[in-house]
Amino acid sequence: MILGGCDLNGRSGHEAGRALLSELYLRETGEALPPILIAPGGKPYFENSPWHFSITHTKRRAFCVLSRGEVGIDAEELDRNIQLKLAEKILSPGEKAQYDAAPDKTRALLTFWVLKEALVKLTGEGLRGYPNHTNFSLTDPRVREIRGCLVAILEEPIPPEGGERSGTHVI
Repeated sequence: MILGGCDLNGRSGHEAGRALLSELYLRETGEALPPILIAPGGKPYFENSPWHFSITHTKRRAFCVLSRGEVGIDAEELDRNIQLKLAEKILSPGEKAQYDAAPDKTRALLTFWVLKEALVKLTGEGLRGYPNHTNFSLTDPRVREIRGCLVAILEEPIPPEGGERSGTHVI
């Protein structure tokens, strides 16, 4: 897995994310970025390529991850103004118990949110309704702080050479 990040510097999140993807792909493969297609659920992918990617952006930064397995990424700025009452709607009972015990409610809610968003990007299912069916942990090691943002990266295991994907997601 290869992660890149940058400031937007006047570009849209889409522009900055696509530039990051192109840079990472060239660095890893030595080739120009292939055409990007969109799956029926809305997930972008490379046709006939062993590489997978995910892009996210905030108001100030973009992040991109390139992987040999399915991958999803999401980021939120730690200073984002968030409605804490969303916890009631988007958290599962186990997540809500962790949230209630957390000293920093904003960080806790953002942690769960980036994990949930990264999951729907990984699966390609998209966000429908309230994502309160997961059972994430506030100490999930797949969430890290990068340049004032919480960034979650979820990956599917890479299949053996020539093997089929199992469809099992690591969550």
